[in-house]
Order: sequence, then C-alpha cells, then structure tokens
Amino acid sequence: MVVKFLWLWRLLAYMSILIITPLVGVWSVSKPLSLYLAFPPIPSPNQSLPFSWITFLSIAIPVVICVTPFVVRIILSNIRFEIKRQIDHSFPLWGWLGVVIILIFWIITWNRFSLFESFQKFTFTPLWVGYILVVNALTFRRSGCCSLLDRTSYFLFLFPVSAIFWWGFEYINRFVENWYYVGISEFDPWSYFFFATLPFATVLPAVLSTAEWLSTFPRLSAGLDRFPGLTITVPRMWAWSLIIVSVTGLIALVVWPGQLFCLVWIVPLMLICGLQLLTEKPPLINDITAGDWRQIWRLALAGLVCGIFWEMWNAYSLAHWKYSVPYVQRFKIFEMPLIGYAGYLPFGIICGLFADLIMTPAKCRSQS
Repeated sequence: MVVKFLWLWRLLAYMSILIITPLVGVWSVSKPLSLYLAFPPIPSPNQSLPFSWITFLSIAIPVVICVTPFVVRIILSNIRFEIKRQIDHSFPLWGWLGVVIILIFWIITWNRFSLFESFQKFTFTPLWVGYILVVNALTFRRSGCCSLLDRTSYFLFLFPVSAIFWWGFEYINRFVENWYYVGISEFDPWSYFFFATLPFATVLPAVLSTAEWLSTFPRLSAGLDRFPGLTITVPRMWAWSLIIVSVTGLIALVVWPGQLFCLVWIVPLMLICGLQLLTEKPPLINDITAGDWRQIWRLALAGLVCGIFWEMWNAYSLAHWKYSVPYVQRFKIFEMPLIGYAGYLPFGIICGLFADLIMTPAKCRSQS
C-alpha cells in the first residue's frame, strides 16, 4: 500500500516544499504576504534592472560549456547504424485532425476577427491539443507506436499532473516576476484559475510527446549511450543534500530575486531528484549513472522545441505573457530574450523527472 501511493507522497512533499519555503523567505525579510498572494496576479514588470553583459555571459558561458560535450560527441560519433528497411506507417487520421486544429487556431490566434472575438483569448489550449496530436502522429508514422495509443492511461494522466506541475512554477514566479500576463484583467479568480489550468495541462504531454518523437531519430543522440556515467554512492545523503540546497535556494530566491532569478529553473530540478532519491533512483538518474545520457538529451531538446512553439504562438496572441527578466532583457526572439531560451533545456529535463516522480511507464517500442 505504501509503494502504491508513493507517487502521491512525492507529489505532496514536492508541492508542500515549493509552497511553504518561499513564504519563509518572505517572513525572513519582513515583506507583506499580500504582495505575493493576490489572485489573479497583478502584472508588475520590473523596469529597474538594466541589461548587463556580465550577467548575460555568466549564464551563456556555462550553458555552452554544458551543451558542447554532447554536441561534439554526437558529431564525432563513429556509431554505424544498422540499415533497416523502413516500415511504412501511414500518418493517422487523428494526426490530420491535429494539423487542421493548428491551422485554424493559429490563424485565429494571430488575427483579430470580430466573428471570433468572444473566444479570442482562449486559443492557446486548442493550439497545443493540435500540437500534441500531430507530434504523436509523427511518432506513430516513424515507429508504429506512440504514447497516445500505446500508453493511453498514462498519457491522459499527464494532463492533470501537468496542470499541478505548471501551477507550481506560476507560484514560484510570484516571488521573482520573470514573466507576467496581459489581456486577462477582466477575469475573476475562478475564471482565471479555470482558463489558465487548461493550457497548463498541456505542458507535460507536449514535452514528453516531443521527446518520444525525437527518440525515433537515433542520430540526434548518437554516442550518448556510452558517455561518462554519474556516480552516486550514497543516494540518501545525496537526496537530503539536494533537498536542503533546494530549500535554501527557494528562500534565497525571495531575498535576492534580481540576482538569483535563474534558480526558478534549477531548484525544482534538484528538489525532484532529491525526493526520488529518498526512496529509489529515478529512471533517468539510473540511465546516466550507467553512462546513458540519451533520454536526458532528448528531453532537453524537447523542452527547447516546445519553447520555440510556445514563444511563437504567444507573440501575437490577444492574451499573452511578457518577460521582465533582470539584466538580460535584450536580443528578443518573439517576447523571450535570447538567453531565456537556454532555460528551456533544463525545463525539458524537469518535465521528464517530474513525470517519473509521479509514474514511470514502460517504454514505447520507438524508444531505445
């Protein structure tokens, strides 16, 4: 019984730490809670922290250092893929339905047709439902299977879990205000919660479906199954260390939001790993301890791919988000500062780890 509900304990522990710890930070600096608990959130972009090359490079250089070994390994890989006769799977009808949904709602999203004025602000969810259908259809086209068909219960379970997952990030953002929303001023609290939850529920299905599709392209992760492994000798010590560092990071994030804004994407990663290591090694960590970094790489790429679509479709939406990231608010692609796209790499990994935190499915035949 304990094992059966282990995922629920992990989820409750994760959300409890995520919610309570920043409030400790607020208390420690004697700030009023009302600044952070107003709902819906009141947009308050930060205009006082100008662009800094030092900050920009302090983020860009570590990202390049982390990514370069993977890219070099893939390029220089001497792996000889066995040549197999391509099995021709037809693109399914429901995939074409996804294409139609994307085309219709993309046009509506980027235009201001009076006929569709009443739901102009609600196009993001159908766009991502269409995307999820298409990317699963592409996976099926290449491999003959996909999560939507082969792991349907798990796939559907991802939607409510995804909503909880992204609301956690929305909560953390209240303390740093890296992004804010415009075009939502007329929503009352319940309407805001409902209409925000719908697109939030598509995050995990989109990222994990994209990672599964990328797994059908072996060359994208060539050689990463024989990469240096990560040694974890005392899992419980690592677990408590990660949790303590995460708690400390969440408090520090509230105290110094302008300087530590990057922790929004780092702390959840450490916290999720710590909670899983308390009971067992996460499957993704088992992979990298064995020197297999393929799925981590695919998740990072999947986060970046989805990030590009998120930013692109957001750019001309009626209800959309904007950024006020301290010190790096320059070189924008759509609404996102260039360096901000680096955050989608760890975010993709966080999505995979969070899914494993809740439920680990058997792999589809396309994954290797």
